[in-house]
Amino acid sequence: MKLINPYLLAITTMFVMSCTSKKEVSSLKDSYKNDFYIGTALSADQIEEKDAKVDSLIRKEFNAITSENIMKSMFIHPQKDKYDFTLSDKYVAYGEKNKMLIHGHTLIWHSQLAPWMEQIKDSTEMKAFMKDHITTIVSKYKGRINSWDVVNEALNDDGTLRKSVFSNTLGENFLVDAFKLAAAADPKVDLYYNDYNLEDPAKREGAINLVKKIKAAGGKVDGIGSQAHWKLNSPSLEEIEKTILDFSALGVKVAFTELDITVLPNPWDLKGADVNQKFEGNPKMNPYPEKLPDSIQDKLAQRYADIFKLLLKHKDKISRVTFWGVYDGQSWLNDWPIKGRTNYPLLFDAKLAHKKAYDAVLNLKESKE
Repeated sequence: MKLINPYLLAITTMFVMSCTSKKEVSSLKDSYKNDFYIGTALSADQIEEKDAKVDSLIRKEFNAITSENIMKSMFIHPQKDKYDFTLSDKYVAYGEKNKMLIHGHTLIWHSQLAPWMEQIKDSTEMKAFMKDHITTIVSKYKGRINSWDVVNEALNDDGTLRKSVFSNTLGENFLVDAFKLAAAADPKVDLYYNDYNLEDPAKREGAINLVKKIKAAGGKVDGIGSQAHWKLNSPSLEEIEKTILDFSALGVKVAFTELDITVLPNPWDLKGADVNQKFEGNPKMNPYPEKLPDSIQDKLAQRYADIFKLLLKHKDKISRVTFWGVYDGQSWLNDWPIKGRTNYPLLFDAKLAHKKAYDAVLNLKESKE
């Protein structure tokens, strides 16, 4: 009988334990800790920690959080003389408890407004509203919230200013006013302009001009957030890279703020004679109701790997990459633009298990270490 060298046995055991330990602690936030923040958007239930498994996943994988809905105007300022900070207080406390970067979303947005806000008719009333709304909220969380989406989605796809209750009463001045008010309420907080489809050249140019105008008028803009609601084949990596470079050239930070990748058909891409065609219940619009095929899993994984490889190339310009939701089951894409669809846009599936896409993003870092 051959005796085992106890010294070799000890070394082998330590090596195995070390490898196992490294595998156990691997996470998105740890793997990318020297590159940029890895964030997620939190729902009200997640802020209140109603599901222990989901909460554990959030704390393990992410070091930045965004308020998915609860800080939008209709929830935080439901009446002219009433604010409701119940959930936003819990949100900020959650981030502080878990030592996360806390991002506020959003101060000025044309959508999800309280009904009374939509009735504002003139510039004097609008200025009074904006001063009270922005100053009250930003001042309350001064020194606790790290960054804000000051203005959200102010542009049309062609880069022109969107018509809204804000632009109708104040024109472009509402943008300057918003950023000045936020900076006055908390001079140290990072202030972002946030929008979607910024990889499209026309809209990107509009955002660039918007930031230049705000800065020229004395407003403080620290970053631009690209929502990054993308598809398996678009936008191209070339356009994403141009977006990073063009925004960085403005001297601002670049964040990808609402990242998800749809794997389902887009009804607006379809050709047909009837523009009022109904897509609800159409199996062609919901091709994977039960499970995502391996072939599509592979495409999704490759898409995420390609994107993160590009982001790492420009990590010196990027402040944060935030996924819009924690796992597939909660994604807004399950019901948009067609109700009742099953989508698979994130790194964790409906049962909270990590997907091939997660492995692709994680392995991209670990293979270089």
